[in-house]
Amino acid sequence: MVQRSALSVFFLLFFVLSCHSPKPEAATNERPPNVVVIFMDDMGYGDLSVMGHPTIHTPNIDRLAQEGQLWTSFYTASSVCSPSRGALLTGRYPIRIGLAGPRRRVFFPKSKGGLPQDEITIAEMLKAEGYKTGIIGKWHLGHLPEHLPMTQGFDYYYGIPYSNDMDGVKWGIETLLAEPADTSMWQVPLMENEQIIERPADQYTITKRYTEKAVDFMTTHREAPFFLYLPHSMVHTPLFAGPDFQGTNPRGRFGDVMREIDWSVGQVMETLDRLQLAENTLVVFTSDNGPWLSMLEHGGSAGLLRDGKGTTWEGGMRVPGIFRMPGTVAPGRITDMGSTLDLLPTVAALTGAKPPADRPLDGYDLSGVLRNQSASPRNEFFYYRKAELYAARQGPYKMHYVTETCYTPDNGKTEHPQPLLFQLEHDPSEKYDHADRHPEIVSRIENLVAAHKGTVEMVPPEMEKY
Repeated sequence: MVQRSALSVFFLLFFVLSCHSPKPEAATNERPPNVVVIFMDDMGYGDLSVMGHPTIHTPNIDRLAQEGQLWTSFYTASSVCSPSRGALLTGRYPIRIGLAGPRRRVFFPKSKGGLPQDEITIAEMLKAEGYKTGIIGKWHLGHLPEHLPMTQGFDYYYGIPYSNDMDGVKWGIETLLAEPADTSMWQVPLMENEQIIERPADQYTITKRYTEKAVDFMTTHREAPFFLYLPHSMVHTPLFAGPDFQGTNPRGRFGDVMREIDWSVGQVMETLDRLQLAENTLVVFTSDNGPWLSMLEHGGSAGLLRDGKGTTWEGGMRVPGIFRMPGTVAPGRITDMGSTLDLLPTVAALTGAKPPADRPLDGYDLSGVLRNQSASPRNEFFYYRKAELYAARQGPYKMHYVTETCYTPDNGKTEHPQPLLFQLEHDPSEKYDHADRHPEIVSRIENLVAAHKGTVEMVPPEMEKY
């Protein structure tokens, strides 16, 4: 009886201590969540196996979608590089932040402009809350010292300052599509913080090196909350796959590059698992714009969507959107509207950070949808090309004032005195005009556009500074 009583006391003490002792998981979850944003370059709506591509296999990205939320009506704020990146980081349409001009659409190596210093980025917002912040990959928001990531809230930078086809020794479609690609044809610098460490960057190893740096950053800062922005250089043309991935996919070189990107996403997820940070890290995966269709087989696919990069058709600006944070993000397929514009307010809501209150934000807080508590608060989206509003969406209806292709001799710009109207839930390929049948919807969207324009004060375009 004495022995049984002693054992009973022992187990009682063990139970009490175990209930009141701090658990590693609880300690981890007491701090604000980490944020990882993986941003693809020129990846189209149809370039993932989870989106139905028949020959590209992306098991790690598919797992990200299966364990989180896959948004099928998700938009980037521009159909080209620089303005889409600025909009993601600030939660504001490019026209508000100096990234929409009358001529040039992106920054080039001779550009003198960049994202204005008075804009507040996700990095600046989170740094004020004690986050460690890093960008690994393509910046493309100004390459001069006064515009580099270190001036916009990032503690660490490793990557290229603009697109991988710039600083060309010999530019032309034959160079971009050459087999095999010659990395010396582009004098693109690889930078670490403010220093050029390699020129030209060896683009055959760049995805691997981005991944290694990303793993190092997360590992180094595992004890404090961190924000990692991982904007890949790929799959922007010219395409470069690492030696281990060349010739491994039936989709050709584009498929090889996508397979390496998928491997990279797997490394990020594996690292979060290893560090026991997966449940306390929001991972976002999306693309800066649609596929560069003029690059032929070296460009991606918009799937069933119309046209691609550079346009305000759906194929230019609708991209896959994936959110994952086990235990917080309820797995599912979301058909409501969302946008990269929504990342800043959503991250603010999930982290407790304070979004800027002294300027109009164009993003919405999607945290209620992520937690499976509400429908998306976004019911409208405005499609800009340069500084001109070409189209607007409200609910399932999208109205075009102007349509234009891209990367063709005349671009085929057409202004529509009678706007085109498409029901995107029925017709995501934008084939069937309903304007004549629904004048009341045309009128309603016109009122929406007029109200929006009344809030817009255009900032002098940074792209025009040379």
